[in-house]
Amino acid sequence: MKKFIRSIIVSFIFIFLITSSGFSADVAKIGLINFQKIVTKSSAGKIVQKKIQAKGNEFSHKLKKMQKEIIELEKKLKRESMVLNQEKREQKGREYRIKVNDFNQAQKKLQYDLKALESKEMQKMQKAVFEIVQKIGKQGGYLLIVEKKTAGVVYNPKSIDITDKVILEYNKIIAKKKK
Repeated sequence: MKKFIRSIIVSFIFIFLITSSGFSADVAKIGLINFQKIVTKSSAGKIVQKKIQAKGNEFSHKLKKMQKEIIELEKKLKRESMVLNQEKREQKGREYRIKVNDFNQAQKKLQYDLKALESKEMQKMQKAVFEIVQKIGKQGGYLLIVEKKTAGVVYNPKSIDITDKVILEYNKIIAKKKK
């Protein structure tokens, strides 16, 4: 009987040691980045934002110039409509409609060009950021790193957010390129 009790105790100790080592495995290291924060806070993101804003201002200036021409043409058409014959009024009306149509087309094209530029710049930046994230992930021993917005993260503790590390690395790379 003593042997039986001893073997049961040894068995329980053995089982306890085996299962406790399984439960004490390392905790998975998970990181999180916020790409939008990187765009707004990093030096590269600020450069991209300035570039897009400058292009937007340039496009806005072109549209305002075209709009002034349309307003002037409209005023001229109203002033001269009483003295012009039917044929001349129709011709001036056509010119006005063509200008308005050209303005609308230019506005659509410039908006498309601005969105294309923004998309292109964001893709370049995203590629660079993801390379940095992979480097940090390998060095830091992360099991998983997700992007906050696209991953649908609803809650996260601050301790897993590595966005600031990514921004620091990205700024270092940009500073080296400027030299």
